Amino acid sequence: MSHVFPRNSAGLPPVGTGGAGVYLTDKHGKTYLDGSGGAAVSCLGHGDRDVIAAVKSQLDSMAYAHNSFLTSEPAEQLADMLIEHAPSGLDRVYFVSSGSEAIEASLKLARQYFLETGQPKRHKIIARRQSYHGNTLGALAVGGNEWRRAQFAPLLMDVSHIAPCYAYRDQHEGETEADFGLRIANELEAEIQRLGPDEVMCFVAEPVVGATLGAVPAANGYFRRIREICDQYGVLLILDEVMCGMGRTGTLFACDQDGVSPDICTIAKGLGAGYQPIGAMMCSGAIYDAIQNGSGFFQHGHTYLAHPTACAAGVAVLTKLTAGLVDKVTDKGAYLRKRLIERIGQHAHVGDIRGRGLFMGVEFVQNRETKACFDPALKFHSALKSAAFDEGLICYPMGGTIDGKQGDHVLLAPPFISEQTHLDELVDKLGTAFDKALRNVGL
Repeated sequence: MSHVFPRNSAGLPPVGTGGAGVYLTDKHGKTYLDGSGGAAVSCLGHGDRDVIAAVKSQLDSMAYAHNSFLTSEPAEQLADMLIEHAPSGLDRVYFVSSGSEAIEASLKLARQYFLETGQPKRHKIIARRQSYHGNTLGALAVGGNEWRRAQFAPLLMDVSHIAPCYAYRDQHEGETEADFGLRIANELEAEIQRLGPDEVMCFVAEPVVGATLGAVPAANGYFRRIREICDQYGVLLILDEVMCGMGRTGTLFACDQDGVSPDICTIAKGLGAGYQPIGAMMCSGAIYDAIQNGSGFFQHGHTYLAHPTACAAGVAVLTKLTAGLVDKVTDKGAYLRKRLIERIGQHAHVGDIRGRGLFMGVEFVQNRETKACFDPALKFHSALKSAAFDEGLICYPMGGTIDGKQGDHVLLAPPFISEQTHLDELVDKLGTAFDKALRNVGL
């Protein structure tokens, strides 16, 4: 009997005993291709000797120090490296241990910024439906994942949600990509006006929506219009790159491809690549200056902020990412997309193949022409996950793609070190699992 509290009490997962490159192994000796990097975490794969050596070295010198007493060389170095590569305007880095913590810190900083600058009425938050920003109560409230939110709704603060930029479902026939992006972006302005322009604090969005929608990038021009609206009304733009950042979409910061810079940006997952739990909130110099020249104290904190060993892992990971590894992601992603289209692109139950870089999603449908979804009672995403696992493939299927109930998709986020043979194996195993899952649910 295990005393570990599992994610799902219906069945315990196998015990993992090893990891090498793009593969994981369980105690029975079965090997799995890590086709989703866990949850888009393992960008360097498993068993990277350089990152492991960096962690061991830091443990030998100073494993931990509370950052209210001491900073550390790895924290200072990692912050400098991030700012060197960050979108223009970002100037300070606040290290945490997860993406959810980074979002919580962002919301608190946004509120304190407006207090420090004499705008205490600003407290309202706008985000998007079918987004995901974390599982703590603040992050869950901001997120638009209805399935995750439902049972905790009485505990969540009030947040306004507008439409996601979801072209497959919402772009009108005959509407150009630019016109679609502009139409959806303008919902933000309408919501700001509805709530009161002097009361809105921030807008929170993922540049490429991850778990909830399945690697949905914004239409060209969407975020440039969002940036204009935020500037016009004095609203802070918070971009959540916890899942899509750190090279996952082909550039170190996903928003670089949208031509915008946020006021606050959150990162995690790929920053530690799974070797240590680490995330960060990055903010503009203007926001930091407001705190520094005001109270001088950000009223927030956690025990493991800027953990030296985690930061040492981050330095080693970021060194590899910026030494050419991210530059290869776009081409590898193009190959993965091509192989997916070849294998399942014309299947009657495949509606859309989308994404950027090595961040790809496949949306499944009952009817390709009408885009009608599978009956949620079939739990097709669960059947696919099980079938893929049987084939030796770890991937990230989810249900409720459209509204928390309807829709099924799978998210793919293989390690950046994947070679074409690994991507071929991923697609072949996914295709086999897809066919098996359809049979298992009677389709």
